[in-house]
Amino acid sequence: MTQHGYLFLADISGYTSYLAGVELEHAHEILTDLLEIITHKIKPVLTISKYEGDAVFAYTPEAKLPRGETLLELVEATYAAFCDRREAAHRRTTCTCAACRAIPTLDLKFFIHHGDYIIQTIGESRELVSADVTLAHRLMKNHVAEATGWHAYALFTARALEHLAVRPEGLHPQVETYEHLGDVQTHSLDLKARYADMVAARRVFITAAESDYVLIQDFAAPPPVVWEWLTEVQCRNQWLKDQHVVWSAAMRPQGRTGPGARNHCAHGKQVSEETFVDWRPFDYFTMETRGGGNPTTVETMQLELLPDGTTRLHDHLKAEMPLPTPLRKLMIKAMMDGMMKYPAMINNAARLLKEELARREAQQ
Repeated sequence: MTQHGYLFLADISGYTSYLAGVELEHAHEILTDLLEIITHKIKPVLTISKYEGDAVFAYTPEAKLPRGETLLELVEATYAAFCDRREAAHRRTTCTCAACRAIPTLDLKFFIHHGDYIIQTIGESRELVSADVTLAHRLMKNHVAEATGWHAYALFTARALEHLAVRPEGLHPQVETYEHLGDVQTHSLDLKARYADMVAARRVFITAAESDYVLIQDFAAPPPVVWEWLTEVQCRNQWLKDQHVVWSAAMRPQGRTGPGARNHCAHGKQVSEETFVDWRPFDYFTMETRGGGNPTTVETMQLELLPDGTTRLHDHLKAEMPLPTPLRKLMIKAMMDGMMKYPAMINNAARLLKEELARREAQQ
């Protein structure tokens, strides 16, 4: 029986070149992980037809998707989940093999068409067949990258957009020509720009109520000065000197500190890495810290401007430990107050900043 609906392909781009010269075992694990997150996101809405190497082919009858915008939202949500998983995999791995180092080169494209299809059953396999199914796959060969420079995009045929009844801003129109199928009007959406907007709007904020450890410290300086003192590695290394810890800037996307920026610290055999996951100057920043022989933590440092022009730091930390909350909080407090002497460390930061500002004033 002929059915009518959406034909959907999610294709991991850059995978062929990624495979060249990398360790196949690690490359396979990475691909499997990324395909799993794609499947997890689209399965509630679409039916998976099959996996085609580094691509997922899915479909849904149009009757099961009465609200067309759902499919557009699915594309955006799947791409965001893919990027988050890709960045997390790269951030968390300690492996230095070529496959793991090249994780950031992988990206994702989508191809959406609307048309007719028949589900053909041969033995235990079920295949979708029709000219529209063929066209959906041919769309993967296009000229969008040459025309736009995009390597992460969602390509919709005109027929798909018509049935979706939604037309997002920023679409790139382009006609593609395929043998035996003729000219096909397409409209493509830049997903990397859309993801950047989503990241900019995303907030990662650990509240005092959900944290395992809370510290409050006053600084005799306005928030912008305290912000620099807490975030710049050169400043931090001054007040961490007694801890024999030296941080260095490891990654600065677009040359700036912000979401995705990383700092690195090696002390003996222990290696720590922190990544900023939210960045709201001069209100708060949130960072994830891994390694160093300690549990992974997510920490929000919020700066409150006091009436006298000074700053109160609210430091909220949450740890990834599979323990009951009361026990986890006790262990984190013991670690922060005892082993790390964290309150004394932050108090030292406030004292040294006050002395630094006094020296600057005396030199003027």
